[in-house]
Amino acid sequence: MRLLAILSELWTFGIKQAYACLFGGFLLFIMVLTSYWYPLDSILHRYDFIFLSAILFQALLLLFKLETIREAVVIIVFHIVATIMELFKTHDAIASWVYPEQYYFGIANVPLFTGFMYSAVGSYIARVWRIFEFKYSSYPKQAYTIILVIFIYINFFTHHFIVDFRWILLIITISLFWNTRIYFKVTHTHRNMTLLTGWLLVALFIWIAENIATYVNIWIYPNQAEAWSMVPLAKLSSWYLLMLLSFVLVTGINRIEIHTDGKPGPRQN
Repeated sequence: MRLLAILSELWTFGIKQAYACLFGGFLLFIMVLTSYWYPLDSILHRYDFIFLSAILFQALLLLFKLETIREAVVIIVFHIVATIMELFKTHDAIASWVYPEQYYFGIANVPLFTGFMYSAVGSYIARVWRIFEFKYSSYPKQAYTIILVIFIYINFFTHHFIVDFRWILLIITISLFWNTRIYFKVTHTHRNMTLLTGWLLVALFIWIAENIATYVNIWIYPNQAEAWSMVPLAKLSSWYLLMLLSFVLVTGINRIEIHTDGKPGPRQN
């Protein structure tokens, strides 16, 4: 019976995670599908189709109440923040990566669907927070986390011109959240892990999705111009910091509930 209970909880955990990944999973599915089969190329560029599909899917999520208005706000904020970074990163003078296909819906070197790729991360965090009823222990003051992510966002730009501070920022992140645990409810009781570990697992899945996306020509890095190669594992550091940025942005709409051994806990502003 114990084994059956464990397997049942694992199954429920997987189903809930898939539900939380609904938008990101759809976006990745459309990217892969249109790479191998896209009959509309003569009338609509593939990138534009992905952009319109993302908008339609978001509208359907809201229409059928599979997503809340607050979660939609997160997606809009992420889209704006991400597009600004994309405009900088894809500028001809920087060229950290490129979008090799044509598009109508875009600004400069950035097709507009790209913001949704980052929004998918924000959407996942907002949804998984609600679905698993997240609680926390030893969560640092939010003012500190906001200051940290501001410097993380700035470093995404400035490291092209001055020293890259990402490793220092990672050390600060580890120090700040070392004792923080996240409690998540799968069925009846809350399980827990360190928040740093949770971020690492999500960053790893994003890295896997990034490899799939570059393989199907959504964007390419300079070292992939001649032939596709796996994205270096070192890229995990960037995704880890992005996870932190995404998480702190979501705390703007989701209050941090403190875990108190089963008793209703206070909410941190």
